[in-house]
Amino acid sequence: MTSKVFKDAKAALFDMRDGVSVMSGGFGLCGIPENSILEIRRLGIKNLHAISNNIGNSGRGLAWLLKEKQISQATCSYVGGNPDLEEQMLANEIEVTLVPQGTFSERIRAAGMGIRGFYTPAGSGTEIAEGKESRTFDVPCLLELPLTADFAIIKAQKGDPYGNLWFKETARNFSPLMAMAAKVTIVEVEELVELGEILPENVHLPGVFVQRIYQGNDYENTIEIPIFEDEK
Repeated sequence: MTSKVFKDAKAALFDMRDGVSVMSGGFGLCGIPENSILEIRRLGIKNLHAISNNIGNSGRGLAWLLKEKQISQATCSYVGGNPDLEEQMLANEIEVTLVPQGTFSERIRAAGMGIRGFYTPAGSGTEIAEGKESRTFDVPCLLELPLTADFAIIKAQKGDPYGNLWFKETARNFSPLMAMAAKVTIVEVEELVELGEILPENVHLPGVFVQRIYQGNDYENTIEIPIFEDEK
């Protein structure tokens, strides 16, 4: 088996170019691929189509790329807490496609499963429905198409050389679906372990969906809204 292990983010992102589409795992700042995002910023890659739940938050994550005007198109489900995205939207500096969150995740899952389309009532009767095929079952539904990308950059807690992954709690979020939907999946892990160390029943994503993996470092793992004992 050809090794999937790369030295670092620079080595793993060697073929990323201007104009590609990139899925980035994370919910807010939870489970974001910090090393890969920072490497994309360092490389200065432009005209990116970013596909992520919220395109960064609180000035971090994909917002690092927004600040450098590296993202020209975004597909997401939430823009709150992201003044960088809001500012560029109002200035017509970025094209944003808003997708209901459930539809967003299902479109990505559909791509990974080979499903060519599905009907959902979400968005029916709203601006989301404009230009989409509609069909009535028990209720009016919209036809939604699969969502894929050239690359997926995701983060897991543990991974082995084959690419089998284990995610910590809610940091899993959209990442497994994105890994299945993208043409090339690049994974950074906090712990790169030996093959077999992750028990089969604990594998959250099989390595067949991973093309490259590397050991990340210097994680901030930012907590957006700390909750202290006296506030519970």
